Amino acid sequence: MKFLGNVLATIVGIFVFTMLFFFGIVLIGVLFGGEEESVTVKENSVIELNLEEIHNDYAGKYSDPWVTAFSDKKHIGLTDIIDAIDAAKTDDNIKGISILNNNSSLGMAQSKAVRDALEDFKKSGKFVMAYANTYSQKEYYLNSVANTIYLNPVGDLDFKGLSSDLLFFKDFQDKTGIKMEVIRHGKYKSAVEPFLENKMSDANREQITALLNSIWNSVVTDIAKSRNLSVQKLNEIANGLLARTTEMAKAQKLVDVVAYEDVYHNAIKKLLKVDTKDEYETVSIADYARKFTTTSIPSDTTDEIAIIYAQGEIQSGEGDVNIIGEGAMRRSINEARNNDDVKAIVLRIDSPGGNALTSDLIWREIELTKKVKPVVVSMGNYAASGGYYIACNATKIFAENNTITGSIGVFGILPNFSGLTNKMGIHSEQVKTHENSGNYNPFAPIDEKFKAVTTEGVEQIYKTFVSHVAQGRKMTFAQVDAIAQGRVWTGSDAIKIGLVDKIGGLDDAIQEAARLAKIKTYNTQNYPEYKKNFDDFLESFPFAKTKERLIKEEIGEENYKVMEQIKRVQSYKGIQARMPFEISIQ
Repeated sequence: MKFLGNVLATIVGIFVFTMLFFFGIVLIGVLFGGEEESVTVKENSVIELNLEEIHNDYAGKYSDPWVTAFSDKKHIGLTDIIDAIDAAKTDDNIKGISILNNNSSLGMAQSKAVRDALEDFKKSGKFVMAYANTYSQKEYYLNSVANTIYLNPVGDLDFKGLSSDLLFFKDFQDKTGIKMEVIRHGKYKSAVEPFLENKMSDANREQITALLNSIWNSVVTDIAKSRNLSVQKLNEIANGLLARTTEMAKAQKLVDVVAYEDVYHNAIKKLLKVDTKDEYETVSIADYARKFTTTSIPSDTTDEIAIIYAQGEIQSGEGDVNIIGEGAMRRSINEARNNDDVKAIVLRIDSPGGNALTSDLIWREIELTKKVKPVVVSMGNYAASGGYYIACNATKIFAENNTITGSIGVFGILPNFSGLTNKMGIHSEQVKTHENSGNYNPFAPIDEKFKAVTTEGVEQIYKTFVSHVAQGRKMTFAQVDAIAQGRVWTGSDAIKIGLVDKIGGLDDAIQEAARLAKIKTYNTQNYPEYKKNFDDFLESFPFAKTKERLIKEEIGEENYKVMEQIKRVQSYKGIQARMPFEISIQ
């Protein structure tokens, strides 16, 4: 036993020494390490546009250097990519951009922003070339901006229109005895509909149909312009699956060349006047963006426009690049409001909503701020429900045509297991001192008095939400209520009903903020800076697999998405101002 104890002590000692040595080296690197090795952009170079690792508009800043010590990729956000494309227009070393087998997870509004940047890049006279083994509809939308589009001879191009699939759990609840008690306001607030019905309601089908048609019209309008085709022709192609093979795609003028990748590279070499036996110079968009952000020269003026990024679901707490929390958001808005150098604020929102209380706390900060300086909202992929809640009182609101917004409605959801426990022979009793002193008991049928009080709370928050929108958008309560009820709209429809002021991207919102602040030269400052702890630092290690990645490997990507959907519903706390359904466009 003593021998085993000595062996164990030795193993523990070696482990502790190794960890201390490792963290010591890391600390020295963080404290005394110089700048990253500079990226050299050689003459006659081509930018390789690979957006696979780009997820958010804003990559985030952290007060603790441990958090980002090993994760360079996380320092680059989509706005950095777009700024880099803009800088490349006047960079004599950059001759063009190559989109090669790009497979991004960007949303439609984000894809639109990149597409617009590439369209502007082409005006410089430089080329944009695209090649893929296969094109999904979303990737084709982005790639269609290219001067020349290549497709692998045995590849395919998906071009058939949009659809949305919803799962319904009513029968599942009846069979298992697990029930979701739902309290909502808004006939379109269909985030909870799967727990109430076995099929889609007419109201929900109406809004999803309108939403998909609006997004599709926005997509084909851009493609039609780039490919010199009519919208009618593109709809005929989609409806008849007339681009389902490579040769059909070429015949319909959706692609220009059907060839293998080596032919594509030789075409670029020809444009660069490089011998086919030689390799041409390339630089990744991430490296180029990183170089641009470290070498760009700010304006001499002290005037600033603060860009505050609100991206992800709205939850309580600090928040991070994927979660909008009141901690980071309220602190950032307050700092920008009280900074005399900041003349205006642009709030960039990409959120399907979430916690109603957190939304209201952020709304209050915007309300206080716009009395001091202009606040302009720029909507990304989503600014729905709670996302619109925090936007509605801004000085001006911008959205893309395909931005999903609105969803002015609230709901509460309470899991109830009484049916399941009764089947198992488990029964619950509750003792209380007063008639309404008991908390919600998930192992007993919902108390009608409790339900009535909760319903009252939902109705009160809905009235508050509608009132905030009415005040911010200079509409009557009745006018807002008529377009609310939890219904979602695209930006192109939202502008018609008064929820949005102008169609445009982040740059348009920044220019409007400068106009409202009456400044012509300015620097921009990104917010928030997140406060993270040591646990977050450990999660940033590239060799440490996250729980998410491990589960995905075991059950597969699609099953993981279903599991996450169920998990999110179970985690809803308090009354929710959340988008009524999820939409994934491929």
